[in-house]
Amino acid sequence: MKIDAQLAATVAAAVDEGSFDAAARRLHITPSAVSQRIKAVEQQLGRVVVVRSRPVRATEAGEALVRLARQVELLEHDAVAAFGLGDADGTARRIRVPLAVNADSMATWFLAPIARVARQHPVDVDLHRDDQNYTARLLESGEVMAAVTSESEPVGGSLVTPLGVLEYRPMAASDYMERWFGSGVTEDALRVAPFVDFDRRDTLQHDWLRGRGVDPWAVPRHYVPASHDFSLAVRLGLGWGLIPVPQATDELIDLGGPPTRVPLYWQQWNLRSPLLDAIADEVASEARGVLAPL
Repeated sequence: MKIDAQLAATVAAAVDEGSFDAAARRLHITPSAVSQRIKAVEQQLGRVVVVRSRPVRATEAGEALVRLARQVELLEHDAVAAFGLGDADGTARRIRVPLAVNADSMATWFLAPIARVARQHPVDVDLHRDDQNYTARLLESGEVMAAVTSESEPVGGSLVTPLGVLEYRPMAASDYMERWFGSGVTEDALRVAPFVDFDRRDTLQHDWLRGRGVDPWAVPRHYVPASHDFSLAVRLGLGWGLIPVPQATDELIDLGGPPTRVPLYWQQWNLRSPLLDAIADEVASEARGVLAPL
């Protein structure tokens, strides 16, 4: 069986854009043509490849097609670049590069190397933000080409490069410290002092409290699901929180104890791709200057 690359690309476009209408605009065809192409590949494979919901989601079979489409597009881009070819107007051919990264890395160090790559290569970067414990799933599904992740074991068909450790310090504003920790950062005080949580998938604050004998679920908390706003909420005295060391400021007071260390790794598809390798080199170079060694 030979899978038509155009059909696989149509499935990827529908998943990326979230609807057949949006995929049609991206591919410069009609929504009916998108539907017909997806039906054709489903008939060929004998299985459903997308869930026709809002947004459109890939099934397990669809994820395999999305991976295929992305890999074909990347290899084609590298080949065209190697031949020195471009679009009809002579400009370098652009490619969309989806990457996954955790919020704190994006806020503190990841954007600088991506900006350097964008200056050197004709890429349109599509960043997917998720917790470092989950970004590898996006790589595994084919949704992204590479990811910053806390997982050292490679997902299927991927290469792993150690980046370093993002360190966090438990910190709070001075007026917050006076109000809640006037007698010290004790277990009793930690049981009632509100903290700031990133979202319901973030466990950093929970693990820190458990390490001090405190049940995190019994402690008041505020959810602030954005890295910059999370840090701002701590500075404003909304609660204490684990702040990435690159974001720590002199106006915050350390609650004490050793830093929380989150090892980070770069995982990317195991393809001979000059573009992916260039991205990996820039990311690793930046990480060496910002992150603590593993």
